[in-house]
Amino acid sequence: MIGRVPPRKRDHVAVLMGGWSAEREISLSSGKAVAAALVDEGYRVSAIDVGRDIAARLTEAAPEVCFNALHGRLGEDGCVQGLLECLAIPYTHSGVLASALAMHKERAKDVLRTAGVPVAGAEVVTRNEALSRHVMAPPYVVKPLGEGSSVGVIIVGESSKGPPELIAEGGGLDEYIMIERYIPGRELTCAVIGDFVTEVIEILPLKGLDFYDYEAKYAPGGSQHVLPANLLPDVYQLVRKYTLEANRALGCRGVARADFRYDEAGSGEIVCLEINTQPGMTETSLVPEMAEYAGWSFGELVRWMIEDASCNR
Repeated sequence: MIGRVPPRKRDHVAVLMGGWSAEREISLSSGKAVAAALVDEGYRVSAIDVGRDIAARLTEAAPEVCFNALHGRLGEDGCVQGLLECLAIPYTHSGVLASALAMHKERAKDVLRTAGVPVAGAEVVTRNEALSRHVMAPPYVVKPLGEGSSVGVIIVGESSKGPPELIAEGGGLDEYIMIERYIPGRELTCAVIGDFVTEVIEILPLKGLDFYDYEAKYAPGGSQHVLPANLLPDVYQLVRKYTLEANRALGCRGVARADFRYDEAGSGEIVCLEINTQPGMTETSLVPEMAEYAGWSFGELVRWMIEDASCNR
């Protein structure tokens, strides 16, 4: 069991959603689900579609606490967290530093590697450089430095003779992108809720998809979740151990999720792909499923997150 759900001590909650990142639509879905659950839990909810006037809107709404349901840039990279610190409004999830570190894939790798959490080798190059040559031997993965939900991620296959034009579309819109060693194998994920490490889920992308991409994450039927994952006990516990160590190394708070690849048929390595400090809260999202398996309903999970919220995270 995950533990006792705290009683409701706060009343007025602002749910921040939408924004203008590439993950706007998913954020709106998360925010609407969270807002509905908080109303059912007895809170007074102000749902705010975040725009450039967010500081003025928060000042006008005067909530006791913010549930941050934003995904991607602005909401997940320390920007909104810094604003909420300035406005002295308690908020959910991680604070400024942890959010910024986790969202920047290169910096996150540096921290995790130092903490002993295995990560995939990678190089950061300009988009033109990635288009001109194979930065590393295929297969490899092209990623933006600061996006989530697999936005802008593409896989360059082993049989590729040259850097494909698709790289012009991958890696987001920034000049610099990450080229990361492709890790074959099983897709695993695990979360930390407070100090509680959840069970491990194995994600099986459906519809012939190559990996757990944007469609697999959010389209109904896009993936199958196996909970708990069918792994050897030592492998299972190592994933949970790395999840906790990664969260502590980055300084995450509230709820955060770690994603892994396990090359069971090859090298046997377990590699941490990334830490999500703002995991999705949609009907197909993983953390609500993990919490339910541990004994908490969706409503109890969001209530815990509201009562756990604070500044100086």
